[in-house]
Amino acid sequence: MEDLRDKYEVVIGLEVHAQLKTNTKIFAPDKNEFGQEPNSLTSAITLGMPGVLPVLNKECVNMGIKLGLALNCDIPERCKFDRKQYFYPDLPKGYQISQYDEPICVNGYLDIDGKRIGITRAHLEEDAGKLVHVGADGIAGSKYSLVDLNRAGTPLLEIVSEPDMRSSEEAKDYMEELRNIVRYIGVCDGNLEEGSMRCDANISIMPKGSKKFGTRAEIKNVNSFKALQRAIEYEIDRQIEVVEDGEEVVQETRLWDDNEGVTKSMRGKEDANDYRYFPEPDLMPLSISREWVEEVRKTMPELPQQKRERYMSLGLSKYDASVIVEQMESALFFDKVLELGADAKLAVNFMMGPIAAHLKEEHIDITQTKLTPENLAELLKMIDKGTISNNIGKQIIVEMMNDGTDAKKIVEAKGLSQITDVNAIRKMVEDVVNNNPAQVEQYKAGKTNLLGYFVGQVMKATKGKANPKTVNEILRELLDK
Repeated sequence: MEDLRDKYEVVIGLEVHAQLKTNTKIFAPDKNEFGQEPNSLTSAITLGMPGVLPVLNKECVNMGIKLGLALNCDIPERCKFDRKQYFYPDLPKGYQISQYDEPICVNGYLDIDGKRIGITRAHLEEDAGKLVHVGADGIAGSKYSLVDLNRAGTPLLEIVSEPDMRSSEEAKDYMEELRNIVRYIGVCDGNLEEGSMRCDANISIMPKGSKKFGTRAEIKNVNSFKALQRAIEYEIDRQIEVVEDGEEVVQETRLWDDNEGVTKSMRGKEDANDYRYFPEPDLMPLSISREWVEEVRKTMPELPQQKRERYMSLGLSKYDASVIVEQMESALFFDKVLELGADAKLAVNFMMGPIAAHLKEEHIDITQTKLTPENLAELLKMIDKGTISNNIGKQIIVEMMNDGTDAKKIVEAKGLSQITDVNAIRKMVEDVVNNNPAQVEQYKAGKTNLLGYFVGQVMKATKGKANPKTVNEILRELLDK
């Protein structure tokens, strides 16, 4: 299959649905919450009862403008809502209020590792409810289905990319950056596992050098970055096999089965005319003044790419900056540590080293520990001043995270202050050199990497409290003469 892939170019576009973090739904006063008792967050409006009228939640518009600004979109002065007709058990009204030809955001882009991915549009709409299939694994074997309408009416922003991605890796990177953005600007929690951010992938293949796109298949039910890549990889191979067998790829909607690692045909893919869009008669077109847009712009936080660039200007590598930015809680914590005067490189070494290891082991984020930016900054300053060694700092950081004790108290209580007296360190170094004649001989014979052995012996003798720089200097003085 790898050889066959060389004959084809892959074309990928993503449609990402992000649930907005509003208190109430987009057209109803029902609470917008996850994980509540089924059908407990409904009202006559959500249930689509006769005679009810939708009322637009202004905060949804604010969030739409905010996302548009973050994605470099144009925000038209006018947008409107439309009825998208389709019938499904979890859609009480028999139509979805969405936006069709006049969405809130158009013509944007995201730059990912130097490549520009176009954003066709981002539009506001209401979510449907949820079907719970009961009695067996999977839809086909289920005995019956239950309808939970808690999710119905939840505000969504659907972000539609241009078909600019050419690999599953590019699609994953785009999706990850999009999740970073919606989290940083506070419009969505980006939780793929809970379904608050969902992705449909449109995939097609065409012969290399061709300018005519092939027939696309839309892949639904993708709820993780790993699943997105796996689904795309499988679908590429499936479509190549279809074409190589002399058949044509069918335009359809397919489901991703993560357990089996395959896509399965769900239904023929609808086009826009199949939905019979028409303007929503119960909602007036919305006028978005330039003053409104500017008011929202004033609330924009530093975006992930801006944060990476700032970190790199402080001397961090691109990799380190990207890792810190990936976890928003850690990045905000890191910023506070820097504001308190800590050295950026030393801070990132702790954030990505012992702190990250502890968080991973405990399956928590940094806000769930008792470590404060003030305590970490104090620890880093003690290391920078030579009060304690870097190793001592790494030894006590977990205690600080668990108990919230500040570094100074731990150091004083345990007598961990670094030995900086040159004469005292010289005596210890001389003892180590005198007690290891064989290693001294090997060092003088050219095996200079044994310097680390001597340093280790001194640090062991002093329980890590000797100043490493002074130890190295005295060792070189004694061994190189």
